[in-house]
Amino acid sequence: MQFTSQRILFEDNHIIAVNKFTSDIVQSDKTGDEPLLEQVKKFIKKRDSKPGNVFLEVVHRIDRPVSGAIVFAKTSKALSRMNRLFHDGNVKKFYWAVVAKMPEEQSDTLIHYILRNPHQNKSYAYPNERPGTKKASLSYKLIGATDKYYFVEIDLHTGRHHQIRAQFAALGMPIRGDLKYGYPRSNPNGGINLHSRLISFVHPVTAENISIVAPPPDETLWNELLKIVGS
Repeated sequence: MQFTSQRILFEDNHIIAVNKFTSDIVQSDKTGDEPLLEQVKKFIKKRDSKPGNVFLEVVHRIDRPVSGAIVFAKTSKALSRMNRLFHDGNVKKFYWAVVAKMPEEQSDTLIHYILRNPHQNKSYAYPNERPGTKKASLSYKLIGATDKYYFVEIDLHTGRHHQIRAQFAALGMPIRGDLKYGYPRSNPNGGINLHSRLISFVHPVTAENISIVAPPPDETLWNELLKIVGS
């Protein structure tokens, strides 16, 4: 699907934030599908009638089946500074998720130790530290429910591989549609109900407070959540 301006959430001379679809890969992988990075580059080149190559680089990643806000750097200065913000934990990241099991607590902080298995492209969350693991932390709160599903908002403290998916699976409540982490059925679009809802940070060049909000996919469950939260 061709990238359009409607998917731009924020843009200035230094960064651009866009709304990622569940079908998008952020960077090139073995599938050979055109990554979102290249789609946005082509869009900028055409829109701005740029004669040469467009500088655009990834500063963070979102798993392919996940939707929502993602930020790219448009200048080398922004790239190095955004990398530092993410590395130092100075970027707030909030996600929305749909699960089929009621969380035991309405709100909680989860701390696990994540072990990545690159051969399976999967991570495992353990309650205690073991060789090769990395500490993973997030907070969540229940923000709504239907007769079958529960909506949670997640404040992601660390950025481990498949962190939210692995931590929620460890609690016995995998994300809806996430076959890799134990959900029994896939979603029709091949994605999962995990959405990067909000990213906020101090702009690395202008020092403005930036808050980027991504509307979720136009799907029945997400629309139900929007009615519940009133936005």
